[in-house]
Amino acid sequence: MPMEITKLTTVAATALAGFLISAIAGRWVIPALRRLHFGQTIREEGPSWHKKKQGTPTMGGLLFIAATVLAFLLAVGVSQLFLREKVLESTPLVLTRLFGGLLMALCCGAIGFADDYIKVVKKQNLGLTARQKMFAQLLVALGYALSLWMAGGTEVYVPFVGTVDFGLWFIPFCMFIVVAATNAVNLTDGIDGLCGTVSFVATLFFLIAAGITGYFGQGLLSAALAGGVAGFLVWNLYPAKVFMGDTGSLFLGGMLTALAFGINQPFLLIPVGIVYIVETLSVILQVTYFKLTHGKRLLKMSPLHHHFEMCGWSENKIVLVFSLVTLFGGLLSWYLLLVA
Repeated sequence: MPMEITKLTTVAATALAGFLISAIAGRWVIPALRRLHFGQTIREEGPSWHKKKQGTPTMGGLLFIAATVLAFLLAVGVSQLFLREKVLESTPLVLTRLFGGLLMALCCGAIGFADDYIKVVKKQNLGLTARQKMFAQLLVALGYALSLWMAGGTEVYVPFVGTVDFGLWFIPFCMFIVVAATNAVNLTDGIDGLCGTVSFVATLFFLIAAGITGYFGQGLLSAALAGGVAGFLVWNLYPAKVFMGDTGSLFLGGMLTALAFGINQPFLLIPVGIVYIVETLSVILQVTYFKLTHGKRLLKMSPLHHHFEMCGWSENKIVLVFSLVTLFGGLLSWYLLLVA
């Protein structure tokens, strides 16, 4: 069998494994979360009709986290045993980007898990304080940035410019991207299926980008994540039977960042993650306008998906439109990858 076909088959099998692990595990994990009373507490300032979602199991992100890790490790094992291109025989920098990125995402997920657990135990929608969460995220981001810097990964491809060596400035640059991306993805998690669907579409573009740039290991990791998230959506699409929680959304933010740095294309996060960016800007603009006008609101509610809810859009319509926007952002990222 030709090498490229073998690699494509492995990538497809990895995605399928991620999907099956996540989707099938939901049959046992979701009832277990319900028995443990790990139910979501709906915030008071949210849309009033979200109250009916009170008690829906949260921390469902554990499904696609476990599926991603297991499917990826299985794929690495297959590459070592049966393929000529063996993932573990890559350069130290490539391996640091690959496994360091996965570890960074898992640490982000652990922060989210701690936040969710506190919410569940206290039965209030507070969790970690903003200062605690930010300190933990900065610590994780610093560790990841230092690992890449020490491995010699300070050169970054900038569209229309070329490869730029950031030197020591790579560390704060990388830290900013990690913290910004994880929090932006977290803000997108507000209605059934939204964060999962948008992240699934974004991951598909990184999967194809990994193929274009020749990063086979990153392709396997992307495939595992895409499959895991797709399996989770079986349970999370409207009406959701489980929420991903901060456990899932912070892991997704870390993973998308890791995939972008993994193929040395962090600036692709701008077009691919346009929905996350707009959601974040909507919160910033809402808060700023509210303070400047002493109580007036720019949007009916922020983040932006809640504004459209208040305008009468159904949750499914919002998910569809935001996913299409991500699709167009992904197509733009391909242009930047191939042309710029």
